[in-house]
This record gives sequence, C-alpha cells and structure tokens, in this order.
Amino acid sequence: MLIDAYDVALLDLDGVVYRGRKPVENAAESLAKARAQGMRLAYVTNNASRSPGAVADLLTSLGVPAAAEDVVTSAQAAARLLAERLPAGAKVLVVGGTALRHALYAQGLTPVSTSAARPEAVVQGFSPHLDYGLISEGAQAVRNGALFVASNGDFTVPVPAGPPKPGNGSLAQVIRYATGVDPIITGKPETPLHRESILRTGAERPLIVGDRLDTDIEGAYNGGADSLLVFTGVTDPLTALTAPPHHRPTYLAPDLTGLLTDHPPVEEQAGAYTCGAWTAAWDGPAIRITGEGDPWRGLYALAAAAWHTDTPAPRGAVEPALDVLGLG
Repeated sequence: MLIDAYDVALLDLDGVVYRGRKPVENAAESLAKARAQGMRLAYVTNNASRSPGAVADLLTSLGVPAAAEDVVTSAQAAARLLAERLPAGAKVLVVGGTALRHALYAQGLTPVSTSAARPEAVVQGFSPHLDYGLISEGAQAVRNGALFVASNGDFTVPVPAGPPKPGNGSLAQVIRYATGVDPIITGKPETPLHRESILRTGAERPLIVGDRLDTDIEGAYNGGADSLLVFTGVTDPLTALTAPPHHRPTYLAPDLTGLLTDHPPVEEQAGAYTCGAWTAAWDGPAIRITGEGDPWRGLYALAAAAWHTDTPAPRGAVEPALDVLGLG
C-alpha cells in the first residue's frame, strides 16, 4: 500500500480533498486512516489568497485532520525564493492579498504597496480584490528593474458553480504585457513549491496526490517524485491514458482510498500487459482488453499499453477498452 511506501503525502486540495466547500467522497475517512497508520499529510495549494491557518480551519470543518503547519502555499514558496535572492529586510511590492504579505513577513522581508518605495522585487498572488492602481504600481516597479515573481501561473480558478474565473496566471499577464518581463513562477508545476513542501515536511519519500495533469502530475514529474492521480476532480481516465510522458502518474485510483489499497505491478509479456485478471494489448490501431474483476486493475493494464511509448495514444485507441471496463 502507498502508506507503507511513502512517508509524506503532498495533497492537492480542490478536486482531491474538497470541491468548493464540500468534502470529496471518502476523503476525510481515508486521510484519517492514512495518518493513523503513520503517513504524514501535507496540503499543498497554488492559491496564495488564503493563509495556512485559514486553509486548515476549512479542512477541519470538513472533518479532515489538519493544522496550519500541515499547509504549504504558493505564497510561502514565493516568499522563500525572494528571501534567498534578496538581502534581509528587502522591500517587496505585493500585488496580492494579506496572506501573501504575511508569508513575506515570515521570511524577514518588508511588504510595500507603491513603486515609490523602490522595492527590489514585485510578487503577485491571486486575490479577488486586486485593483488597477496596485497592478499599475507593480508594473512601474518592474519597469524600474524590480524582480518579478508570481505565486502561480494558473490561468483560471474553479468556482462551486458555473465556468471558471480568471486566475493569477491571467492577472499576471497584465504586468507581463505592460513591461515585457516574464515572471518567475513559484507554484505548481514549477519546482519552488515542490521544494518548499519538502523543506517544510522533511519528506524523504514524498508522494504527490492530485487531480490535474498539468499542475499536480507535471509538478511531481518536474520534482522527480512519484504521483497518485485521483479521478475526483478535472481529469478523467481517457485524458490520463492519452497524456504525454510528463503528465503520466505513477499510480491511479478512483479517490483517496487509493492511499490504502494495493497497487499490484503490471506484467508485460510479448506486448501484452497484465494486471490482476485483465490483459491489454495493441490490436491494430486500438488497444484490446480482456478479463474480469476489479476494473481499476484493468485500467492499470490499459495504461501500461497506452503509455508503452512516449507518443500519446490516440483517443480512439483507448475509448473502446475503457467502455469494456465501464470507465468510459
């Protein structure tokens, strides 16, 4: 089981632990069992608008075991990167909210709000209350030579109902277009947030757990860590099976119960991939799967066949097999 193979689970939040302000099915129970059996849990988020304490309070209200020290944010990763590049007490213009300012204070930096203060850096993090004046001050400071850092590059943020709204990656484009300067991104899938998570948890064998291929799984790939993809958020099995190498997880599970279940290896013989009682093999332009029993074992066999080369499998090659498994 994964709780035996890894010492720390670095968990994404939205789509993994909760959706909006509602817990994902089986999340709280699975996490409580994993912690009771010795796995440390850390909650890693690209959202720089909420403090670790606020995130922990939300998790606790949903029945998920968490304290402020269990939460790692992109704001903390940005603050550490700046502290390592700037002198102690350096001024940093904050285009963001209170949580980002607190992260800077914790690293011995001085948050400011105007370019007239001559900041050595500008850091931008998501806040629904950003105004034009503050963005303009950030742009002016970058034009003056300030280092430009963005807590994350997500172009959208999920909302409980309706289409997603513009995220920090979209907002940071305003300063980028106005100055011609690309920001240094600290959130997933870039490595600073992964490094921050390792430093804060002391993880020796971390497991990245997420629902997004382009942030969670790619972030694990960039950080050289193993990953577990759960299908409680934005990614479905078809998208996972047709992914390029840097978006392919180490493990697959329907939800966080995957931390507590066996993940048997896939055996390959003469181009046929077997897991449990299922076998998958290419048959012309498509993958044929045969067998019975747990469909998630079949998904492992199917993934091994689909991922046998670096070239992404066509959707039409895996859709019939997913239908056989009932996972289409």
